[in-house]
Amino acid sequence: MTIQLQQGDKAADFVYDTPWETGQNFYASAGKKTAVLVFLRYLGCPVCQVEMANLKLEISLFEEKGVQLFVFLQSSPDTIAASASQADWPFTIVCDPQEEIFQLYRVAPGGVLKYLHPAGLLATINATVKGVRHGKFEGRETQLPAVFVVGPDKTIQWVYYGKTLSDVPVPAAIVEKIAG
Repeated sequence: MTIQLQQGDKAADFVYDTPWETGQNFYASAGKKTAVLVFLRYLGCPVCQVEMANLKLEISLFEEKGVQLFVFLQSSPDTIAASASQADWPFTIVCDPQEEIFQLYRVAPGGVLKYLHPAGLLATINATVKGVRHGKFEGRETQLPAVFVVGPDKTIQWVYYGKTLSDVPVPAAIVEKIAG
C-alpha cells in the first residue's frame, strides 16, 4: 500500500498539459496563491462529470478566497478539447493519462469492492437520472478521488483521499479548509 501524503508535507512541483496548452509548471501557475487540486477519474465518467459541474457551479467560493483550482483527469487532452472549449471551464483541467501526477501525489486506485461500493453506484445512478451519459472510457475504472489544499508556501494545508469513487467533499467543505 502506498503511503499517503499528509498535512505539512511539501507539495511536489510538476509539469502538466491541459487540453489547450502543454508544458505548464504547477508552481509557476499557482504563483503565490493557494491551490486546490481535485483528482478525479476521467471526463467520460458520469460521477466525474457531475463533480466537475458542481465545481463550476460553485467556482465563486474559490474565487472569493483567491484560490487557483486544478482538476486532474486521466483523460487525454484530445478527448477533452473535442468536447469543450477552454472558456467552458473556470478552472484548470490537468490531463494526466499516464497517471504520473496521480502517482506523484499518491492518489491510488481502489479495489473492486471500493469501485462497486453502494455510494459509488448510487452516485452513478443519480448522475444518469440527471441525464449525464457515460462517455469514452479512459484511465482506471477503480481510480479513487483525492483533494489537496496547497498553501502559497507549497506545503499541503489539507488533504482528503476518497474511499469510494464518489467520495469527494463538496466545494463548500473544501473551501472551509483553506487557511486565511
